Amino acid sequence: MNHRPASLLALLATLACAAGAAEILPAPAVKMPELKRDFSPVGDGKAPVISSYADIVEPVEKEVVSINSTRTIHERVQANPLLRQFFGDVPDQDRESKEMGLGSGVIVSSDGFILTNNHVVADADELTVVLSDGRKFPAKVVGADPKTDIAVVKVEAAGLPAVTFADSDKLRVGDVVFAVGNPLGVGETVTMGIVSAKSRNVGILQDVGGYEDFIQTDASINMGNSGGALVDAKGRFVGINSAIVSPSRGNIGIGFAVPVNMAASVMKSLIETGTVSRGFLGVGGDPITPDIAEQVHLPKDATGVIVTDTIPDGPADRGGVKRGDVILSVNGKAVQNLDELRLTISQMPPGSKVALSVSRDGKPLVVNVTLTQFAEKPNELLDGVEVGKLTDDVRRHLNIDGRVTGLVVAKVDEKSEYAQDLPQGAVIVEINRSPVDDVASAKALLHPGRNLLLVYYQGYQRYVVVTKR
Repeated sequence: MNHRPASLLALLATLACAAGAAEILPAPAVKMPELKRDFSPVGDGKAPVISSYADIVEPVEKEVVSINSTRTIHERVQANPLLRQFFGDVPDQDRESKEMGLGSGVIVSSDGFILTNNHVVADADELTVVLSDGRKFPAKVVGADPKTDIAVVKVEAAGLPAVTFADSDKLRVGDVVFAVGNPLGVGETVTMGIVSAKSRNVGILQDVGGYEDFIQTDASINMGNSGGALVDAKGRFVGINSAIVSPSRGNIGIGFAVPVNMAASVMKSLIETGTVSRGFLGVGGDPITPDIAEQVHLPKDATGVIVTDTIPDGPADRGGVKRGDVILSVNGKAVQNLDELRLTISQMPPGSKVALSVSRDGKPLVVNVTLTQFAEKPNELLDGVEVGKLTDDVRRHLNIDGRVTGLVVAKVDEKSEYAQDLPQGAVIVEINRSPVDDVASAKALLHPGRNLLLVYYQGYQRYVVVTKR
């Protein structure tokens, strides 16, 4: 896992070894292959003594593959200054090297579709899939989704052993699970543990604005296990092994897997369209605390999301959701916080009609909303200019006077026509003489044509005129 310093954009976010450029297949005009499924409970309430899991694990070993990746690294090496001193203008040298990567994958269809992690195949020039029997096949990327760390690759083969899918929503903490993959390149390995926790959000995908709902397990997961299968005590596929948390980069019993229900949904979209379409609701909010619950006439132990703003003319706004409403559930599924609400909505396709159970001033009601396509840059105020709230962490990071309020410029495309007037770190205090403190209201204040902005930057305030196209 790579560690990078937190960027300003990461500080403002509201809402993970391969490398090069693997060939991406165009969106295929094919249907999702038929998947083997078994959604029955893993246990029947009895716990007989089990002396071996070999009969359960043996078939799974044939359904998990190793994925070898290769990428080309281009480097420019500066000439030795001493050589230049004695021989004049000695040119820099271009150097090319190969970097190898290793991961795992899971065969999901007999005709060669394989599910793995995005970070196993990302930027690879070449991919080779190695089956448990030693056969090797070149592979191509069908599609990848960094936001869930899921990717689908395809090999040209037939009659492959395919894994059986379970319903990951039915997993319980304490269920026995096995992690199958090729850790550290030692060969296919099976480790055993239990489900330690569910619905973990640990910030692993924060840099890409990702969606986290990890299964946590103490089954040993090490480098090379990524993309391998997490299976239950019946040998059914319940998750894609994805990451570990460890100060030493070695296994300490805290591993994470993408639930197979989420992975299957992403896989279907990648296979059928080459991309992932996500539903979008268009609200901002905070979790309900006991103090807030009391003020909005709810029991102190109530859970939900209190709406702090809605995007003008967005799905929630059009459906009638108002600031101050408390969203309790979506289609009957309770939500605890904004991340959970965002995750639930993201797994529904655009155009879905959802029923939001809402409390408004203590009175229950149902608001029907039609989701739209998720916007990749919901915080983009102007072309190439992304903004965010001026939080205490951002204020300290940029040493901004405590009296300054507004929206901070989090990211600017260097090609944006607004890059000079709105540099990263600047604070937009007013738009057309009205103060701003959230993205939705700022967008509402902008109109086509020329707009007057009051901007604070490096200790000074000034007015600038920008033209919205």
